[in-house]
Amino acid sequence: MRLTVQMLISHGRVARKLGLGPESRINMLRNILTGLVRHERIETTRARADEVRFYAEKLIDYAKKGDTDEKAMKMANFWLTEKDLVPKLFKVLATRFETKPQGYTRMARLPNRNKNLDRAQMAVLEYKGNPFPPLYPVKKENELTLINQLLKGYREEKAQQFAAKA
Repeated sequence: MRLTVQMLISHGRVARKLGLGPESRINMLRNILTGLVRHERIETTRARADEVRFYAEKLIDYAKKGDTDEKAMKMANFWLTEKDLVPKLFKVLATRFETKPQGYTRMARLPNRNKNLDRAQMAVLEYKGNPFPPLYPVKKENELTLINQLLKGYREEKAQQFAAKA
């Protein structure tokens, strides 16, 4: 196959086409983002979650500027369809991520939807530090691994050497 200039030019299509048009795409993103702020964890298709993730991160960046910032309030009022969530954004989520420079969301893949439906790839999108149980199990330290056995022997050896010197 030969590459041509036509294949390399995107003609301004940089975003996924998720709905019927640009207005329905923005409305869908606003609704998903509102659900994410309200529940702090949502389950949606992988393409939608990947698209909303950028806007969720930007919304937190604006919220960290404070509710006195005019642009931050405009962004919050535009992206959140339920206005009772604006205080939660500024008081709860912005303070939670105050020390973090970026990386406020986590996306985990789920199995595809049911066979009877469209078999779409699914994902869970969540804000980090939410009150829900973790999506991934916490890895426990196993003392029986080779590296941990070697470290244990090394520490015991150093402790014996230190005790012999004292």
